Amino acid sequence: MFEYIRTHQRIMQLLLLLIIFPSFAFFGIESFTRSSGADAAIATVAGHSISQQEFDAAQREQLDRLRQMYGQQFDSKMLSTPEAKQAILDELISRKAIAVEVVKNHLSVSDQGLQQNILATAGLSKPDGSFDTDRYKSLLAAQGMTPAMYEQRLRQDLALQQLVNAVQGSAFTPKAVAERISAIYEQEREVQKLDFKAADYVSQVKVTDAMLKAYYEKNAQQFEIPELIKAEYVVFNDDALSAQVSVSDSDIQSHYEQNKKSYATEEQRRASHILISAKKDASDVELKAAKTKAEGLLAQLRKNPELFAKLAKENSQDSGSAERGGDVDFFAKGAMVKPFEDATYQLKQGEISELVQSDYGFHIIQLTAIKPAAIKSLDEVKSQIAADIKKQKAAKLYAESAEIFTNTVYEQSDSLKAVADKLKLKIETVASLSRQPNAAIPASVPVNNPKFLKAIFSEDSLKKKHNTEAIEVAPRTMVAGRVVEYKAASKRPLDEVKAQIEVKVIQIEAAALAKKAGELKLASLKAADSAAGFSESKIVSRLKESDIAGDAFASIMKVDVQKLPAFVGVDVPGTGYALYRIVKVSAGVPDPARRSSELQQIANATAQQDIYSYVEALKQKAKVTMSKVALVAPNSSAEQ
Repeated sequence: MFEYIRTHQRIMQLLLLLIIFPSFAFFGIESFTRSSGADAAIATVAGHSISQQEFDAAQREQLDRLRQMYGQQFDSKMLSTPEAKQAILDELISRKAIAVEVVKNHLSVSDQGLQQNILATAGLSKPDGSFDTDRYKSLLAAQGMTPAMYEQRLRQDLALQQLVNAVQGSAFTPKAVAERISAIYEQEREVQKLDFKAADYVSQVKVTDAMLKAYYEKNAQQFEIPELIKAEYVVFNDDALSAQVSVSDSDIQSHYEQNKKSYATEEQRRASHILISAKKDASDVELKAAKTKAEGLLAQLRKNPELFAKLAKENSQDSGSAERGGDVDFFAKGAMVKPFEDATYQLKQGEISELVQSDYGFHIIQLTAIKPAAIKSLDEVKSQIAADIKKQKAAKLYAESAEIFTNTVYEQSDSLKAVADKLKLKIETVASLSRQPNAAIPASVPVNNPKFLKAIFSEDSLKKKHNTEAIEVAPRTMVAGRVVEYKAASKRPLDEVKAQIEVKVIQIEAAALAKKAGELKLASLKAADSAAGFSESKIVSRLKESDIAGDAFASIMKVDVQKLPAFVGVDVPGTGYALYRIVKVSAGVPDPARRSSELQQIANATAQQDIYSYVEALKQKAKVTMSKVALVAPNSSAEQ
């Protein structure tokens, strides 16, 4: 039951988060409540219209979500059905009804409340605890928003939350109900088991031809051979075009000379350091103490530089490098804070710096190695350059030839030879294509793509043997095919599958005999109890893991135990039949913490159900009217 509650709790949360809240984040309350005279209304809610433009925008958003969810298997026609469009319109109506109620009740948020909410946003605090205004603005800019735009929308969302909280806060769950449910979960039952195994009854089964034929006819789908296609196809992509592209030594030389900088590596320096920490905003006393300690270490190093690694391990407050004797490995310019970098690049190899102050404190730096700047020779990068040029030329050729591929496949639809000859593509053959993708073949294989399979199994391809259209199955990858041979769905003959059916029939009949024996035993036990043949007893409860199968466990926990011993019989798929004897029932041990959690779960579920009911009531009160035009008319949004 609690799993059920948790499941529905999630559903209700998704209802609020995916349907209600994002709508205000994208459009705001005002956009939901104003009417649009410039666009015909497809629905009205409390006198406020939902325009075709709003509907199209919602449909596009849903398409984007589905595109991300299904990837290559995405089909834009998923939302073209009247049922899918009705679901989107219902969602918009719910949004509008809530927005109207928010405005009607004059719900608002003060400037102080808005500011507190923004200041509490995770990830927007500097190390010193102050608000990071620059990061706040940059994050909003990345989403195409200004602080004013965001703050207006956040104010609207917080106003909405007031309404939601008011409904949630009114929910009530009797404590006695929660305690009763918890007690049911805590209850323990002591059970014994008696098996009736189907394997023990196999010898009693007598199989007849009539039984085999009856199974064959009743389960015809098990013996169907699906329709299959043998097809020819051509793939048009960069790989296919790369074979047609040649790269000369002069091309490689020219590219190398023009892009020498990209094959160069800057000078890198390796250093070790000892850090005595001092925060940027440290007091004069703290700075003086840190500096004094650093000066003392520097004095020791001036006398004995070989102690650097030892003193770093013992004193450096940069934990990452201290354990390595202060080593920070090789780095180029721009990788370290400027004071550290400037000091390091002024040192000679083996030399130790004076004290260097940064925002982190005081550093003592030793330059341990120099890796000079270098440029890779042409021979080192020749193969890489050749591959890059080939890729660039293939991409250019693809862009120039994509339209030729598409048009030729369509215009000369009785063969793939014309497009193969024109673009120097290879015609390949594949056997045994079915309507559904083959799970044993990678989805990246062009002819295993759902779009291609849908096209090759179309009426035009099957009956007229025309080429499919050019189908984009991946970025910069198109494929076209045509049917060479078609085999309709058929059924394997009875004689061919008779042995297979006989095994199944024996299993079924043996299981039936085991169940019959078990039911007879169950009837006799109810008349006169006996523990003979039963296993040792075990304790089961809803709170403890059990090796008893789910259906059997559910039956054990549901059986009436007012009179003990109690009995229940259950089918055990693939095994036979089992009897369970419940000999004892105890209350179990209450867990106050768990009971408190369960009470909260029930309260949450009740509150969320109240919100759902409240939204439905708002929709009823709002006197919704709908036009069916948007639900049946083609819409460009769904085709993009």
